[in-house]
Amino acid sequence: MATTAPRNRDIDHWDPEDVDAWEGTGGKPPGKNIAKRNLIWSIVAEHVGFSVWSIWSVMVLFMPQNVYGIDAAGKFYLVAVPTLVGAFMRIPYTIAPAKFGGRNWTIVSALLLLIPTVLTLYFMKNPASYTTYLVIAAFAGLGGGNFASSMTNINAFYPQRLKGWALGLNAGGGNIGVPVIQLIGLLVIATLGNARPEIVCAIYLVAISVAAVGAAVYMDNLRNQKSNFGALVEAMRFKHSWVMSFLYIGTFGSFIGFSFAFGQVLQINYLAGGDTAAQASLHAAQIAFLGPLLGSISRPFGGKLADRIGGGRITLYVFVAMIFAAGILVGTGVLDDGAAGAPTGAQMTGYVAGFILLFILSGLGNGSTYKMIPSIFEAKAQGRDDLSKDEKAAWSRAMSGALIGFAGAVGALGGVFINVVLRASYVGDAKSATMAFWVFLGFYVVCAIVTWFVFLRLQEHRAHSGEHIGRAPVPVPVG
Repeated sequence: MATTAPRNRDIDHWDPEDVDAWEGTGGKPPGKNIAKRNLIWSIVAEHVGFSVWSIWSVMVLFMPQNVYGIDAAGKFYLVAVPTLVGAFMRIPYTIAPAKFGGRNWTIVSALLLLIPTVLTLYFMKNPASYTTYLVIAAFAGLGGGNFASSMTNINAFYPQRLKGWALGLNAGGGNIGVPVIQLIGLLVIATLGNARPEIVCAIYLVAISVAAVGAAVYMDNLRNQKSNFGALVEAMRFKHSWVMSFLYIGTFGSFIGFSFAFGQVLQINYLAGGDTAAQASLHAAQIAFLGPLLGSISRPFGGKLADRIGGGRITLYVFVAMIFAAGILVGTGVLDDGAAGAPTGAQMTGYVAGFILLFILSGLGNGSTYKMIPSIFEAKAQGRDDLSKDEKAAWSRAMSGALIGFAGAVGALGGVFINVVLRASYVGDAKSATMAFWVFLGFYVVCAIVTWFVFLRLQEHRAHSGEHIGRAPVPVPVG
């Protein structure tokens, strides 16, 4: 399976579908051990990338309006900008592992995180203009690109039968960087108040260094991988690629958007209840990290369920459940808007419960949708009679890798959408999030319908028609 040069960590040939090489039959080093080592350090680097990407969801809790001059509406834009930049960065980051090597690019992408971290540290201690903070927040978007390169790289390391679990674990370990940095922010606020944001940044300067050194020492470059703009263009010729990108807005877009906004929504409600800025920051931080944490933990299980039951079915079940979770937020918001004063304890419980459910479900959906992507192209590859067995496998990996990056980019735009809709809802006449909750509920309804029609009803109909006219059933790429 692998010929590894001890100095440059290059692997000239890698075929994870070769079971003997994967298990190490014949005295060769098991391929699964090499894949596992790369997976571990890929998770570490992606984890730090997610933390830096979401650093402004923490920094806004350290930014009282009387010091920085930024109101709640301005803060929603401040956390939306990194999401937007990170979405676009995922396109070039998708191509980078095959071009430069997974190990090499992981080192570079980790070191690039020093830029936003150092800038954030300096300007949080030296208040500047709102425009300056928007520019610094844009640099944090570099962390959003790490996900695409990491997922594309790990997709190439693992066989089809294990991709759901491996990609779910890789993504979940990365996603958990969001609650970890929020938890660190909570600990700083709880012990030192909301005037020491530089401590959070200093911790991540160390974490970035660890990720870069670990990648340099333990990761490998796969030199037989191809992923370029041509592969991306070809992948986007298939309608399933566009459908998957759309569905990923509902899963990952929800996760990253709510991760950035949840603390803000809580802080606004606590301020309405009479908390001081410092108290509201502490109370929000005590709860905000739980949502991203549970969403990150649930992601690998979404992939594992998809391995067993099918990605399409799990994704449909997730969107149906998200409709009900959004309904909890809508019902709570309507009751809150209809009563005078700050939200009651029961209403705050409703808000937290609705968001927590959405986080868990979005994590499950993230895992199942990423299982669907390689399954789709594996099924399409079997219909390519012009390709040999090895060429089919290579084509499937190239298409999957390209779509993973593109879908990740489009999905991240959902995070921008969530923060923009929440901002519009708060600055509207009602000055509450209820209108935004209605929009989210409606979007999940659309996602459920699309999933059912494209990956369940339509595909099953085609399979049945194929059998009816005496042909082999059309592959059903539902994971």
